[in-house]
Amino acid sequence: MTVVDLPARAHPDEVKAPAGTDERRRRRRREYGLFALLVAPNLLVIAVFAYWPILYNAFLSLTDWNMIAARPTFVGLDNYVNTLTDPAFHKTLGVTVAFTGLIVAGSLVIGLALAVLFNQPLKGRGLVRTISFAPHILSGAAVATIWLFVFDPGYGLMRALIEPFGAEPPDWMNNSDWALPGLVIVYLWKNVGFTALIYLAGLQGLPKELDEAAAIDGAGTWTRFRAIKLPLLAPISFFLLITTVIGTFQAFDVIAVMTGGGPGDATTTLSWSIYNEGFQAFNAGRAATLSIIMFVILLVVTTIQARVMERRVHYR
Repeated sequence: MTVVDLPARAHPDEVKAPAGTDERRRRRRREYGLFALLVAPNLLVIAVFAYWPILYNAFLSLTDWNMIAARPTFVGLDNYVNTLTDPAFHKTLGVTVAFTGLIVAGSLVIGLALAVLFNQPLKGRGLVRTISFAPHILSGAAVATIWLFVFDPGYGLMRALIEPFGAEPPDWMNNSDWALPGLVIVYLWKNVGFTALIYLAGLQGLPKELDEAAAIDGAGTWTRFRAIKLPLLAPISFFLLITTVIGTFQAFDVIAVMTGGGPGDATTTLSWSIYNEGFQAFNAGRAATLSIIMFVILLVVTTIQARVMERRVHYR
């Protein structure tokens, strides 16, 4: 009988991985290294110009500093206590909320109405779309200068429109009752074209089959718009709601040119108050505190909007 010598079974610890495994690991490490090399500059820019200012601003909100002293003085939460209990802050917050609410509601409603109009097969609608969007690309200072002329009670365009009816135009920017409505008109004129353009893109992207089927079933124009188009536009409305709230809370340029927060404090919003405290009163601690408060408010409002709308908005 011939005895065949079988190879000894290797111990599990002595089993070597396939040669391809080491090559894959080396390739994966090279890919990770290349990824880190390409992403590092972007992460560095974001860290330096986004996250670091937020952290340093949070530190300044705990100090008292006039921007001249060598070092800020640590005061803890005194700035927050003094700010949140200050009646002037409550007035400023109320003005900001009212201003933002009017701009957001007006932008969405008027923008949607214009989008529906622009979506109709009307002659010259391309030119009208361009004209309506043009104010959005103008600088805030230019827009403010134009409207200062329009609102001027002595020789402005508003006087020329109202005077034939025997009425006297108000002194918009110098009257505490009219200054804020005047700013709302200006911001709506500047931004509603952008809202209309976004809604128009959404309307043109809706499936026509649903609208045609509803029309065959006898649904009227308003019913089709309310029951079909409006729900399908919910994602766009959600996007515009968030961006308009954030943008309006931070509105500054037109206020700076037209009213400077006045008359009195009639148009003093949080953004203007931050500038006034930081670069007029040189109170960096108070300005930083207001900035953090505005950041927290926007974060909370955006989170609530996202939580509420995610139950109502359906992406197709």
